[in-house]
Amino acid sequence: MAKATDEILELPNFDVPIVRKLGDHFVEDNINLTDFITNTHKGLILYFYPKDNTSGCTTQATDFTQMLADFDKLGYDIIGVSRDSIESHKKFIDKQNLQITLISDEDERLCQYFDVIKEKNMYGKKVLGLVRSTFVFNKNGKLTYAQRNLRAKGYAQRLFDTLNTLS
Repeated sequence: MAKATDEILELPNFDVPIVRKLGDHFVEDNINLTDFITNTHKGLILYFYPKDNTSGCTTQATDFTQMLADFDKLGYDIIGVSRDSIESHKKFIDKQNLQITLISDEDERLCQYFDVIKEKNMYGKKVLGLVRSTFVFNKNGKLTYAQRNLRAKGYAQRLFDTLNTLS
């Protein structure tokens, strides 16, 4: 089981752009993740994924959407993060009927804070890419669980099972 890392102990204290769908319209905002936890009195699952509307990322996002009520019962909100634009996120949310909030990290500020951009080997060529990762924070904003280089398929259930045994 992955444990919290020494490098990241708490949420960053800066604003990030988000989008979510409420009913038939989108809500865009800038939020501070530290304030978000303070205001919701819940823990936060912050998961990083490479790209909207790709196979693994779609699987992961739809799985989290399907299990949203389960994670809520454990006391967690779920927010996905990628370097895609707000417009790309809107299309992703619409096409996949996602109920989770997404952060657009086009400037890679959040990705850099969590150190999730790494050198990857794609078709024999080295490129910098976002490594699928999850960071779980308690309702006090402290990191309690982290996992990097994870497989998307079945991940939401595996994370739920892990968090359920930790609580």
